[in-house]
Amino acid sequence: MNLSTLMFGRRLANREHEDKKIGWVEAVPAIGLDGLGSSSYGPEAALTVLIPLGALGLVYIGPVMGCIVALLAILYFSYRQTLAAYPTNGGAYVVAKENLGEYPSLLAAAALMIDYVLNVAVGVSAGVGALVSAIPSLHPYIVPLCLAIVFVVMLANLRGTGEAGWLFALPTYLFIICFLGAIAYGLVGLGLGEKAPVVAPPPLGPAAQGATLWLLMHAFASGCTAMTGVEAVSNGMGSFRQPVMRNAYFTLTIIVVVLGLLLGGVATIATAFEIGAMDQTREGYQSVLSQLLAAIAGHGAFYYIAMASLLSILCLSANTSFVGFPRLCQMVAADGYLPKAFAQPGRRLVFTAGILFLSGFAALLLIAFGGITDNLIPLFAIGAFLTFTISQAGMTQHWRRRSRRYGAKLAINAVGAVSTAAALVIILIAKFAEGAWITLVAVPVAIAVLKMIKSYYISLQRELRKPGPITLEDIEPPTVLVITEAWNRLSERAIKFALTISPDVVAVHFIRLGGPDREEGEKALREKWRIDVEEPIAALGLRPPRLMLIPAPYRQLHQPLLRLVEKLDADSPERRVAVLIPETVKDRWWQKLLHMNRAGRLRTKLVKLGGPRLTVATVPWRLYREEPPPA
Repeated sequence: MNLSTLMFGRRLANREHEDKKIGWVEAVPAIGLDGLGSSSYGPEAALTVLIPLGALGLVYIGPVMGCIVALLAILYFSYRQTLAAYPTNGGAYVVAKENLGEYPSLLAAAALMIDYVLNVAVGVSAGVGALVSAIPSLHPYIVPLCLAIVFVVMLANLRGTGEAGWLFALPTYLFIICFLGAIAYGLVGLGLGEKAPVVAPPPLGPAAQGATLWLLMHAFASGCTAMTGVEAVSNGMGSFRQPVMRNAYFTLTIIVVVLGLLLGGVATIATAFEIGAMDQTREGYQSVLSQLLAAIAGHGAFYYIAMASLLSILCLSANTSFVGFPRLCQMVAADGYLPKAFAQPGRRLVFTAGILFLSGFAALLLIAFGGITDNLIPLFAIGAFLTFTISQAGMTQHWRRRSRRYGAKLAINAVGAVSTAAALVIILIAKFAEGAWITLVAVPVAIAVLKMIKSYYISLQRELRKPGPITLEDIEPPTVLVITEAWNRLSERAIKFALTISPDVVAVHFIRLGGPDREEGEKALREKWRIDVEEPIAALGLRPPRLMLIPAPYRQLHQPLLRLVEKLDADSPERRVAVLIPETVKDRWWQKLLHMNRAGRLRTKLVKLGGPRLTVATVPWRLYREEPPPA
């Protein structure tokens, strides 16, 4: 077993594609981790905005979270309709392309791509924040820990979506059990009048200002980051096994219901126990969920088990992006707006290029923003709500084009479009100065790049298009130039092959290639060529190859060879020129160090600088795998 097989698993055949699809049990951890993990940083982001209000801020966290949960419910019913209308793929890109046109679909694609990258960065940074809460001594290592987690999630997804789902299943369901159980236990205790926390949270500071509409809008905008995973199920429809709709409905329902219960429960208990947000950049930082667990159950074994599950799902919440982003890129690339590599499945039938691209950009974001969640939150949620709005607007248009009997469905999606558009406006206004403008700039830039790629492919197709049947006027055999370093078995193979192509073969040998002090046996080479090549071939009645010695005064092969090609073109413009480059195939890395790779560099230069009538081919010699030399 080699290293690549050990890390990524064996290469899968196309026929195994269906076997690697997932059901709802694996889909919740594979696709739903973003939504579940956002229950941690969503309420905390809202509470962070309310810090200037001191204890008064807790009065408003309930209504803010209530509005977010109501919006979540609207999105749930809207996306159920999207799944039913587009059972193969109901992402915003597909819905917008079919119902709204090219530019809205590119807007959805660009916004969703940016949001997926930000989701990885925010989820991983929040996970490391939870780890630092439990082990404060790790605070100086936030960025290295973030990068290590991105690498682990990337590696798991390169092995396949199904394997990633099963790998992440235990921490996901452990998180759901621990936190829903803790919240239920805390609510029962509050109902029985047991209001004293087991471990009192840090005291909230005095109120520095009063509540304003602007501050509450800001808190709502920050809290909306808790809803960013709802779109993931519609984008990941291609991952589900049969019955697709049943698995998709189950997955969406579990994600939304658990997220709604967590958001409502966190807001209620935070208000009762006076739990507020803390500055993540300072020593002694405790996340809101860490304070909540300590207040309900203390710092016992349950606390550390629950915090471990929280750390796991926050770090692994990036997996939602690793499922959705490559599939989105595959669809966009299939339409010609991204490089073709994004549409090509890799060794494990996953879209490797998308996974690697996502990992690289998320790592750059984490480095640029120091791995601090609060620094990344202002950029977050805009892309998600922009795609929510486009998707719901597209679905409204979808039902409007059908018949009046779909009026109820149209109304649901219209409410979803209006609600998400209103939330988007609030987020843009509240977060613009804090960094949301970066996303507003990045989205048009991404659309421009997508259009440029599409234009390139269109121009390439136009240039390569053949309007009629094949033409046979210029099929005269070419002049074949064979690069010859010395008369050996590799040169012999190249000459033999050249004679099958054309009777006009020229062996080209470069002199003074080794420098001014290097002695060249030119006379000996000409004599050996006459005896070993010209005379045997002439004896068979064939035209023997000529030997041409060309000086290389600057120790480069391509310049004198291109001049020779130009001369041949001028002398015989009706004939093409083919260059055969003999090359040894290196199987081991150390063999590459022992060779100068002149053949590879020459091939690159000729392909780049040669004219339209020049053809370049390689004649390989496989070291230690060819036939043994004659005795």
